[in-house]
Amino acid sequence: MKKSKKGKRKITNYYRFFSSLFVVCVFLIILGILLFQLVSNFSHSGQTDTFSEGSVTSEQSTVEEKKDITITLAAIGDAMCHSQNFKDAYNSSTGEYDFTHVFQNIASHTSNADLTIGNLETTFAGEARKYSGYPTFNTPSTFGNALKNIGVDILCTANNHSLDKGYSGLVSTLDSLDETGISHMGTYRSQEEQDQILVKDVNGIKIAFLAFTYGTNGIPVPSGKEYCVNLIDRDLIKKQLDSAKEQNVDLICVNMHWGAEYQTKQNSEQEELAEFLFENGADIIFGSHPHVLQPMEKRTITLADGSTKDGFVIYSLGNFVSGQVKEYTKDTIILNLQITKHTDDTITIDQATYVPVYVYDKGSGKSERFQLLDIRSNMEDYVAGKGNINSTTYNTIKTRLEKIEQIVGPEIKSE
Repeated sequence: MKKSKKGKRKITNYYRFFSSLFVVCVFLIILGILLFQLVSNFSHSGQTDTFSEGSVTSEQSTVEEKKDITITLAAIGDAMCHSQNFKDAYNSSTGEYDFTHVFQNIASHTSNADLTIGNLETTFAGEARKYSGYPTFNTPSTFGNALKNIGVDILCTANNHSLDKGYSGLVSTLDSLDETGISHMGTYRSQEEQDQILVKDVNGIKIAFLAFTYGTNGIPVPSGKEYCVNLIDRDLIKKQLDSAKEQNVDLICVNMHWGAEYQTKQNSEQEELAEFLFENGADIIFGSHPHVLQPMEKRTITLADGSTKDGFVIYSLGNFVSGQVKEYTKDTIILNLQITKHTDDTITIDQATYVPVYVYDKGSGKSERFQLLDIRSNMEDYVAGKGNINSTTYNTIKTRLEKIEQIVGPEIKSE
């Protein structure tokens, strides 16, 4: 029996109605999914109304928590090179000077620090000026290469031997350090250079480095080139400290060539200058010139507004390497300062520890005559029945360790 036309129209209308309803439902479902994804993406984007140009991922838009930054700043004493030192480094078969063996026993301590600083107490005036030791030093530039290879980043060049080979020798020294890749402060080739403060960003802690010397061994500073050496002059010191502060640094570190030679205790002038430096913005002071170690101390410095900050001074770091033989001149340390920049931007000097080192001299005519010995590790090796030192050397460095600890004082460690 055939359906009527009216019935067919009714069925067709039902189909149209349900088809339209299906399409609407599908559309609403798709729209709902899209809206859900949009809301979900927004909620995972860090819930911030700050956006960067281009596509933004959840990782890019996540605000990282500010964290404390902690670094290690290492400091060494006078890097000197007497005639016996560069003669020991000479290789007759190659005609070159290689100082590598001198530093190999302690290299890990200087290279592992975030930044290492020392005092270069010689010049690199070139072979044509003839290499020489005391009283006017001129050293093969490979000495600088050896320091660079053990991780030395900065060398102070302001000391009483800055002008040993005149102004041209001073310039040649700076040129050599630039070529080697070691930064420097304290001597300069122009007024513009002297006015520019050396600043290093050490893993997020911004440090300014300054250096000054009491004199140049009676060698006159060239007329018209007074900028070439930073002498200890309170007006100049304050000017450079103010200039450093204007650069919004976190710390100011000052190398001071001062004090009396061969004295294991600082004098009143050193103490007065340290107070002046701290009062005018210095945070860390590394002393040199006495050729022997002197005490270190951590300070709490009260600022003009009544707030306080940490300060640190070691009055002398002694000789890092030399050919000197007087009492205490072979005793040295690698100083390690642990410094933290906190989330509120305050700075603390948390630790001042050191590696006691002895300048070991095998004696005239011996191959690889000079070597810096890590005292503690060599003593441990000897007791364990290994290592290269004999009983005489063991007893010597044991005595030197006691002297070093008496002079410098106990290590400062965070509680």
